[in-house]
Amino acid sequence: MIRRRVVFGTIGLTLLVSISVLFAKAAAQSAAGITDVDPHKAFGSKNAPVVMEVFSDYQCPSCKALFLNTNRQLMDNYVTTGKVYLIHRDFPLAMHAYSRIAARYARAAAVLGKTESVEQAIYQNQEKWEQSGDVDGTVAAVLSPKEMTKVRELVKAGTMDSLIDKDYAMGQMYRVNQTPTTVFHCKGQTYPYSGAMSYDILKQFLDQLLSQK
Repeated sequence: MIRRRVVFGTIGLTLLVSISVLFAKAAAQSAAGITDVDPHKAFGSKNAPVVMEVFSDYQCPSCKALFLNTNRQLMDNYVTTGKVYLIHRDFPLAMHAYSRIAARYARAAAVLGKTESVEQAIYQNQEKWEQSGDVDGTVAAVLSPKEMTKVRELVKAGTMDSLIDKDYAMGQMYRVNQTPTTVFHCKGQTYPYSGAMSYDILKQFLDQLLSQK
């Protein structure tokens, strides 16, 4: 398949919907059609009309921009209201030395219910830990000593890697080749989009999907 980069806008959104069948054969009407979902990294109702799978790399600047610019408003306005089922997928790129380490820590924190605070810390301090490699210190700054002990135990146990690998394999199925890549599922159709976007653009697209009959 040929992957196209669609520039969002009024025309771009319409074009994205019309050419979606070129990108993927997979379809999902609800989260029931999506496999290998880690409940610690999924948010909202499984029966939401729109499912969003976000494939990201914690060392990727565009992933940082997408998370910091959209995540909180997306959670407040679409996820907690039952409109969107949000799935965070790990897709660490080989070119980034510490992205898999960051993914391990983020997943371990998610087991403790600390997903957002830890992801926020990882992305906000991306420039620091990508130079030093000190992901551990970045995460420890926002967790209690007891929580950090548990996170380190989970990371050391090696169980996080199999979950990361499952996400990566899912991304390969969708032909993900860059991060972030967001895969939208709605009413039996699948709409992949590569690259960061503002919350305003994301809102326009979600509203268009939700308005489809």
